[in-house]
Amino acid sequence: MWDKAEETNPQEGGGKKRKYPGGDDGEGEERKKWGGEEGERSQRDGGRKRLDAMSVGYFRRVGERLAEGFEDKEERAMFVENVLSEVKGKAMLVAMDCTGSITLQRLLPLSSPEQVGEVLAELGGESGSDIAVVSCDRCGGHVVESAVRQMSRWTESSQKESSDTAEGEEESFELLEAQVLSLSQVVRDNIEEFIQHVHGSHVVRTLLHLLAGCLGPPRTESRQGAKGRGVPPLLTDFEIPTSFWYELKSLTETLMDNINLSVTDAVASAVFQTMLTVCHRKRPKLCKQLLKQIMAYLTSRSAAPGLSPLLVFLKDQASSHLIETIIQLSHKPLLRDLYKNHLKGHMVDLALHPIANFPIQRLTAASAKYKMFLKLFDELIQGVEAVLASGHMGVIVQLAESCAESEEKQDEMLQCLLRAFHCAEPGSRQVSCLPLFMSLLTYDVYYHSETAEGGTSTEVPLSSICYHGSRLVQALSKFKERSVLLSSLRTLSPADLLTLASDPAGSHVLQALITTSSDKGRGKILRRLEGLHVQMACSRLGSRVLEAIWNSASVNQRQSIAQDLVPSENQLRSHQFARHVWAKFALSHFVHRRAHWQEIQAGESKKRKLFSDILE
Repeated sequence: MWDKAEETNPQEGGGKKRKYPGGDDGEGEERKKWGGEEGERSQRDGGRKRLDAMSVGYFRRVGERLAEGFEDKEERAMFVENVLSEVKGKAMLVAMDCTGSITLQRLLPLSSPEQVGEVLAELGGESGSDIAVVSCDRCGGHVVESAVRQMSRWTESSQKESSDTAEGEEESFELLEAQVLSLSQVVRDNIEEFIQHVHGSHVVRTLLHLLAGCLGPPRTESRQGAKGRGVPPLLTDFEIPTSFWYELKSLTETLMDNINLSVTDAVASAVFQTMLTVCHRKRPKLCKQLLKQIMAYLTSRSAAPGLSPLLVFLKDQASSHLIETIIQLSHKPLLRDLYKNHLKGHMVDLALHPIANFPIQRLTAASAKYKMFLKLFDELIQGVEAVLASGHMGVIVQLAESCAESEEKQDEMLQCLLRAFHCAEPGSRQVSCLPLFMSLLTYDVYYHSETAEGGTSTEVPLSSICYHGSRLVQALSKFKERSVLLSSLRTLSPADLLTLASDPAGSHVLQALITTSSDKGRGKILRRLEGLHVQMACSRLGSRVLEAIWNSASVNQRQSIAQDLVPSENQLRSHQFARHVWAKFALSHFVHRRAHWQEIQAGESKKRKLFSDILE
């Protein structure tokens, strides 16, 4: 029985949720060489100088003033200059104080590049090495990141312009550029401590982004809710000085000298993942070299005779994340070698593992556009029922999605699922497949066939539609042959269809099945929805499904929907969701100027068909 194991994990993928290393707050991680619990304790005990109470109050007021904003640039520049004059001489104390750190993070983006460079220079001390202490401090690390991020304001145009202002602006970046390079040198000199430190590692990751010329949002702004977890942040490209290109090469070489840490330390693994990601985006040739070197290292480790060491690394919390990244960024020869020489014959066992199943999902996705997918599919399909029973639904969903993308093995996939859900034989059971797939329950469990043969309650599956069940059906809706799914959809009662349209997971299923159908198939489904359009329009999710149906419907189908909605004009126009449907469908126009409304709809239909033909 595969009931609700997956419902507690609404993220992409399936099975047990893994902890991602190097989180923003770093709670519970072991403190390394600098800062950390010992440093914080020494602060409390007076072992380290602390910012005095008067200064803390001053920087709190500065933060409040920054939040208010400024009327003009001159006022802002004067304010920034005055505050930085107070910071001068005690920059390290300010940066490593909680209030001072937050204020500096807000102040630095408003400062000139030269002012930012001066702050970094003071944090580094006479030799520049003091920056290590600040970078590995819980508060100071954020200040260093905020400071070096200001280098993204540098552009090629500032160097090419000949005006005095432009020259001054160019000169103002020289100090900041030098400080960024100095920081990178300190990182390289202390690479082991930096990449294993829960706070220092974030500075290294920001530095890698900066040297490559692409940045995401600051850490304080990039925290996402549950729905956004696992979604990579959007990166913004920018021009960089030539020196950064050479420094990135030096930093990656130093990191590669410590590749052993990437498979033993979760925090260090996150640094290597960042290195590969930014190089893939900005330095693809370098990335290709790095991927080969890392794979060569991983596959050269000792393991049990006859077994690849990758089988061990795939099951490890730290190294599995790194291998996922490698798979996502690899080119065809590397993927083929990975499967052929290391994973072949072990795919099902790995798919059943609570950690290794995630890299297997990535490999299944990456192989969809290559012929190797056929061999990978033939191996995984043998263990579908076992994988379903283990609760690793993400593997099954990804297998279906790859079948849809590759346009291969679709019939085999569908037949295997029908057998796994015990609705393949007799043939009459196949029309029950849709609620079974959506709820991830077998026919026997869903219909309680052992205790009440044929006795069913149609509300059971609709009330237990789950995330991965919805994802599975959405993938199957992209198959060439969808008749089994559509036949199953047409057996649902109107009340069940309404429940489906209003369910957070089910609404995506209904939308996918209707919008991917032919005009004839869509018409059959829409006839089942007659009399339900008003209720759908008054539902938050149902109204979105109705709009999606409208966008894919023919003129005649739109007219039928409009005729169903118009008699309830007062209700629709006063409802918070339905009023948008009324406006988007131009139903007032339909009531008073129907001929003109039909003419407009026909024009839109022709335009949509024209674009569809072009895209095909």
